[in-house]
Amino acid sequence: KGISSSALPYRRSVPTWLKLSSDEVKEMIYKLAKKGLKPSEIGVQLRDSSGIAQVRRITGNKILRILKKKGLAPEIPEDLYHLIKKAVAVRKHLEHNRKDRDSKFRLILIESRIHRLARYYKSTGVLAPNWKYESATASALVA
Repeated sequence: KGISSSALPYRRSVPTWLKLSSDEVKEMIYKLAKKGLKPSEIGVQLRDSSGIAQVRRITGNKILRILKKKGLAPEIPEDLYHLIKKAVAVRKHLEHNRKDRDSKFRLILIESRIHRLARYYKSTGVLAPNWKYESATASALVA
C-alpha cells in the first residue's frame, strides 16, 4: 500500500563490523527453524538480535533456500499459510455473527486469493498437484 517503504542499502557487500561467518549464520537459522519459527520470523530475529540486515549478503542464499537444502522448510508457503489462517479466523467469526454480510464478502475474497495462490504454487511445483484448500480441513492446516 503506497511507495514509501524502507530502501535496501546500495552496497551489496557484507558490513565490515559484522564478524559472523556464513556457517555461523546458517547454524543460527537452523536453530531458530527447529524452534518452530517461520522464515520471515527468523529474518526479524537475526536482524534484531544479531545485527544481520540481510542473510543473502552473508551466505549467498535466502533463508528459505537455506532451510529447503536442510529439509526444514515449511510444507506450505508462508503467504498461503497466513491467508488460510485469516480465512479460518473470519469463518469462526461468521459462526457467531451470521448476519455479518461484510465479513461474508471478505471471506469470499480471501478464499479466492487462496485458490489463486494455490494454483500458482501448484504450477511452480511448490505444492503437490493434488493439494486442495477445503474450508472444513483448513483449521487443521493452521493449528
